[in-house]
Amino acid sequence: MSRYTGPKARVNRRFSQNIFPACKAAERKPYCPGQHGPRLRRRHSDYALGLNEKQKLRYMYGLTEKQFRLSFERAKKERGIVGEIFMRSLEMRLDSVVYLMGLARTRRAARQFVTHGHVMVDRVRVNIPSFICAPGHCIEAVNRPASKRLLSQNVDDTRYRNLPAWMSFNADLLKGQVDRVPSREEMTQEINGQLVVEFYSR
Repeated sequence: MSRYTGPKARVNRRFSQNIFPACKAAERKPYCPGQHGPRLRRRHSDYALGLNEKQKLRYMYGLTEKQFRLSFERAKKERGIVGEIFMRSLEMRLDSVVYLMGLARTRRAARQFVTHGHVMVDRVRVNIPSFICAPGHCIEAVNRPASKRLLSQNVDDTRYRNLPAWMSFNADLLKGQVDRVPSREEMTQEINGQLVVEFYSR
């Protein structure tokens, strides 16, 4: 499976944002990586702004360019605001839902847990990270001691993380549910989805 395996600190410093939360290098060196990093930042063109937003979103959810583009094309075919539909489709991916529920410390780890078969949706094991959850779907650990022990440890590590209002989770049962689709205000506010739409509409 294709995924980004390069240096995470450089990505965080490039965008001056914790795209990869576990890496805090941007706090130590608040400028871009490379020998020209400390110089003053240039004024970016509209194209560069759209490209940066697209790249930030792609790194955040751990998708390849092809996967990201296909998700956008599917969002374009639905009725409604394309940017909001696109962001919602990324947020309701199974690996993203597992991360938001606190069953994994990072989205990258959540993707691995799903791929390795540690998670069930409506009591059926699903190992496809791109599976789109829907309201009413129940997500829980598979009935194996190793899986429950692993996810229970992650729940303890992430117990101070805020649970989104559009889902519910029972830490004792390692079981959660998607109650409804999230609104734009409940999704990440660090990314300007409209710039991504404009970038792909050129």
